[in-house]
Amino acid sequence: MNWIWIGLGGAIGSISRYAIGNWAQQKLEGKLPALLDFPAGTIFVNVSGSFLIGLFAYLKNSGGEPLLNPAARLFLLVGICGGYTTFSSFSLETIQLTEKGAWLKAGWNVLASVAMCLIAVWLGHQLALLLNKPRGE
Repeated sequence: MNWIWIGLGGAIGSISRYAIGNWAQQKLEGKLPALLDFPAGTIFVNVSGSFLIGLFAYLKNSGGEPLLNPAARLFLLVGICGGYTTFSSFSLETIQLTEKGAWLKAGWNVLASVAMCLIAVWLGHQLALLLNKPRGE
């Protein structure tokens, strides 16, 4: 049954990646300074996916146990977040920037992606810690 949950989540995550990545790229294209004019849709997906995986991974119930049961964790973390985040796209787009001679943009793409995704996971973790506190504290 785990394979079904992962596959279903992966399908949802992949479709979401395509839709949200394209939406973000259209919204951000031409609105960033020239130096930051790299694949913003991919970064948006990676950062939002990093935030979600940080949140889902650390949510706990009032007893300190993971809020999500093992099947839900597989569905959300491995399936949806795994299908949604786009590290392979990020890597390909970075190489394509270097092939065009846009080394500075490629470097900024790497630095921004890694830094913002790490910060997003940490923020998701922090939100989970706030949500994990018993009501009334």
